[in-house]
Amino acid sequence: MTLLRRLTIALALTLLPLSALAQSGVTTIVAFGDSLTAGYGVTKNESWPSVLARSLKSSGQNIRIVNAGVSGDTTAGGRARLAWSLGGATGAPDIVIVALGGNDALRGLSPEQARQNLDAILTELNKKSIRVLLAGMLAPPNLGVEYQRAFRALYRDLATKHKVAFYPFILDGVAADPALNQPDGIHPNAEGHAIIAARIEPYVRALLKK
Repeated sequence: MTLLRRLTIALALTLLPLSALAQSGVTTIVAFGDSLTAGYGVTKNESWPSVLARSLKSSGQNIRIVNAGVSGDTTAGGRARLAWSLGGATGAPDIVIVALGGNDALRGLSPEQARQNLDAILTELNKKSIRVLLAGMLAPPNLGVEYQRAFRALYRDLATKHKVAFYPFILDGVAADPALNQPDGIHPNAEGHAIIAARIEPYVRALLKK
């Protein structure tokens, strides 16, 4: 089975329940990202969207988090699959956590291209009146100070432009700590995912109150 075929099946199975959830009063949250969201190298239950979902449910929140993370995805890839990830004709989610850009930075892709792609994603989410949390990313230092500055600035600029909630760095408290990352030094381990979930949770709770 080809990678494209596996991705097609996985996304179809993931997005199938969205319309039923919209009708049942459950607040649907889509975690829209790359391997950091998908949970590369950890079990499904250890990924930060799963950890976050359990924590919110334990406090009585009637929510479900759909993990729409795709390993290797760039902002361009996310832009291309946005409509599908939102459920298409089955109905939009209530909240989307946008956590893309890590692969753009690792590949040294243009910060301006990333800005344009994320701008288009946020524009579409706003059209649908979906509450948004934009999670930022930092570029690795080997790409130079100017690239780092441009990459970091684009997230804050877009959050301000679109008036969406903003979490400055998805790997806050986790990046560069060997104890919280897998041997590749890029992907968090289970403990790292737990920290991501804990740190992003207050931002999600604030959106749930809106």
